[in-house]
Amino acid sequence: MSHSIHEIEVAKIKIYITPVSSKPTLHINSSLHRINFNCPLQNQRFDLKRTPWPNNCTVSTRAPSRRCPCKRLHHPFTTQSLLFFGVPSLWLQLHCVVLKSGLVYDPVISNALMPFYAKSSDVELALKVFDTMPLRDSISWNSIINCCVQKGRITKAYELFKEMYKCGFVPKPELLASFISLCVRLGNLKLGRAIHALVIADERIEEEAFVLTSLVDWYCKCGYLSMALRLFDRMEVKNEVSWTAMLSGCIANLDYGMAVDCFRAMQMNGVKPNRITLIAVLPACAELGCIKHGKEIHGYAFRQGFDLDHHFLSSLIHMYCKSGKSMHPAKLIFERSKVKDVVIWSSIIGSYSRSGHSVEAMSLFKRMRAEGIEPNSVTLLAVITACTNLTELELGNATHGYIVKCGLNFDIFIGNALINMYSKYGCLVASHQIFKEMHIKDSVSWSTLIAGYGLHGYGKEALCLFHDMQDRMVEPDAITLIAILSACNHTGLVKEGKQIFDNVKQEGKIPLTIEHYACLIDLLGKSGKIDDAFDIVQTMPLKPSATIWSSLVSACKTHGRFEIAEMLAHHLIKSEPGNAANHTLLSVIYAESKNWPGVEEVRRFMRAQGLNKTYGFSQISIGNSASFPI
Repeated sequence: MSHSIHEIEVAKIKIYITPVSSKPTLHINSSLHRINFNCPLQNQRFDLKRTPWPNNCTVSTRAPSRRCPCKRLHHPFTTQSLLFFGVPSLWLQLHCVVLKSGLVYDPVISNALMPFYAKSSDVELALKVFDTMPLRDSISWNSIINCCVQKGRITKAYELFKEMYKCGFVPKPELLASFISLCVRLGNLKLGRAIHALVIADERIEEEAFVLTSLVDWYCKCGYLSMALRLFDRMEVKNEVSWTAMLSGCIANLDYGMAVDCFRAMQMNGVKPNRITLIAVLPACAELGCIKHGKEIHGYAFRQGFDLDHHFLSSLIHMYCKSGKSMHPAKLIFERSKVKDVVIWSSIIGSYSRSGHSVEAMSLFKRMRAEGIEPNSVTLLAVITACTNLTELELGNATHGYIVKCGLNFDIFIGNALINMYSKYGCLVASHQIFKEMHIKDSVSWSTLIAGYGLHGYGKEALCLFHDMQDRMVEPDAITLIAILSACNHTGLVKEGKQIFDNVKQEGKIPLTIEHYACLIDLLGKSGKIDDAFDIVQTMPLKPSATIWSSLVSACKTHGRFEIAEMLAHHLIKSEPGNAANHTLLSVIYAESKNWPGVEEVRRFMRAQGLNKTYGFSQISIGNSASFPI
């Protein structure tokens, strides 16, 4: 049966396609005024007179004249027309008709078949349609690759994309944008740069703002912020989506100052920020302490009606709590919000917990449960943080039990938080048990447990964990290195700590920071190897921090080298004159060396400057009450 066939019989229904100038007409031949589709597989009936047909289809009860000259179908079934039939059995019948009639040789028909198989989550059938196509055009390639990308068939989409170029077809801008987002998931830097080169080579694609926006977003997520900024500056047309992508990229790369500058430039260029933009910029205001700017955004959002959005309110609560001046604005926003869902509750509880108001955070959590709101993993992470700060074992056990009851104890983030909580309590057996029960362990899991053992003086156990981590092919990171060096420092494992530091420095996999050098210098200083510590200070590539000088002063004081200690203490006071701890340290040095006039002089100076020594307290729980012994 050739392309000129007009009459097709499907399940006792005659379907005719008449070529018209702009839209295809679907004629259904019947002698009845009211016509029903019978679908055997789905057993559903459709009233054609009452069914809302798509705009490019009209229903007729009159068949076209059989004397109509046979012409090639210039406008066969469009994708929208095929997708309208929501019953898979009818789709299969239509596909059978296409195969039987020979219309499969028309690429327009096959191009229409692929999307509706993809929409029904049957990508394999869509791929079969594509594989059996004798003729493929640009639409065919773009359609099948888009289907694979949307359904998560990443490897197949990548293979088809390469094959498409070998066959000489050019992708559409929409496909390139989809593939750029695919590069983020694959982490394929080479492919992303290749797509960028294609965009530059084709002037038509380079003018598409959404393609360039996708590239900006991709560079930001790969950590190439400077490249993203360069590309963004070259964009001739920047809409609110482009500005939001650039702003979000700055925040993702922790460049909060650049994010705020980007937001201001957006307004100066006359681009109106949308709700997503405002949600993105608020964390930058919070981190920089730009509360005044945050209040201006709050006022703008109120005028635009964005203040009713719970995601915006969540960011707003975080910003006000981050300022540290007062929790009242955040609490007021929370209480006035009309809809308090789990996002809002998690935000206010987390903000109170991070700000040190742990008792209030737990009170809000109890209120949340009383109002029937089910917490999620974010809420419970905030609650665990509050329990850790309160250091109340009974409360921590109760929270852990509730997490197990909710079935969230296997969540990796919650598991890491529980390990940290029990480590702070001193319950290392419980911490290790949670660690063993975790199905997935990352470097944070190992680092947290190592730090817990080191904090309580179990240096050898911490070393065993560190070596076990390496044996299991888990790469230690900068946090892991700080944890193991601190463990060696607390337990006097000088040789082991120095060896680990030297190995990491030689391998070059972990960039050494000032914190790593501070741990090593403190380790050497406490063990009496002050000359070695000074050698490291003189040869280290970073400028010594106040922490390093303070460690050296303490080491010199401990081992009786008072002259060097006094000299370094004076240097420390000059660098941080407002730090009372430095003056106190100098006073202790004078006291150790029996220089009582010097002690009196330092104390007199501190009183004149209003510098007060900060005292440390230990909290103990007796029953339901807590006390601070002097």
